[in-house]
Amino acid sequence: MRLSLNSSTIKPTPLLDKIKVAGEVGYKGIELWAVELYEHVGRGGEISDVEKALADYGLEVPCFIAVRNWGETKDWEYKLALDEARRRFELAARLNAPLMVCTPPMEQPEIGHLHEGYNDLLQIGKETGVQAVLEYISFFASLNNVPDTVTVMERCDASLNPVTILDAFHNWNNRTTLDDLRALPVEQIAHYHIDDAAPDIPSGQQKDPDRVMIGDGAIDLHAELNILKGKGYDKWLSLELFSEAWWAKDPLECAKVGLERMEALCGEVGIAVE
Repeated sequence: MRLSLNSSTIKPTPLLDKIKVAGEVGYKGIELWAVELYEHVGRGGEISDVEKALADYGLEVPCFIAVRNWGETKDWEYKLALDEARRRFELAARLNAPLMVCTPPMEQPEIGHLHEGYNDLLQIGKETGVQAVLEYISFFASLNNVPDTVTVMERCDASLNPVTILDAFHNWNNRTTLDDLRALPVEQIAHYHIDDAAPDIPSGQQKDPDRVMIGDGAIDLHAELNILKGKGYDKWLSLELFSEAWWAKDPLECAKVGLERMEALCGEVGIAVE
């Protein structure tokens, strides 16, 4: 497997500095967010700056984040959502990112229609060369666990290769079990976010800011990684935190600690990393 840094882990750091940090610490990849590229351009920068920085530090962009509003809008608003989605897919393609995270509705609990919008995103992905990845968020009202995500994927056009992104925090924080992970075909796992959960807040009550550095929390990460290893998953592990405590530290320290702990965890489970 290869190890990546999600740029949210060192969020306050300027975009080009994030890329520099990830490269200097030794990550193989860095996940980028569309919004931070838009902000970079809005401040007078160019996408070519990002391309050059990635090349200078030998970094890949394994996954691009994210497209939204596709599951909760209709009519002309839905068309606008798909237009924006296409722009983001095309931006991801320019950065050679193979995956685009597709975020479900936050407040609308219905999931029976989500396959329709996800099918449209899968088609955009086919046209742009970037795979649309169906995301679940443990504290969202709609898609918040692996079993429901599987249900949506089963309703999609199988020829478009519906896939999901696993996240240790979201698995632990909602009703996703280790048996659910065992039942998920490895072909449907496009990516894996690794993180930990605050040990003093119950499962089901945590939000993104409650994530802690891997090894400091309540999640049995060894068990999840053993399942991935058993399935033959050999793609990316990407550290994704939203911790104000870690944001306040030197980003180099944060990234270094994260990489060291990922490497140690993989070693303990017997997973080889590049």
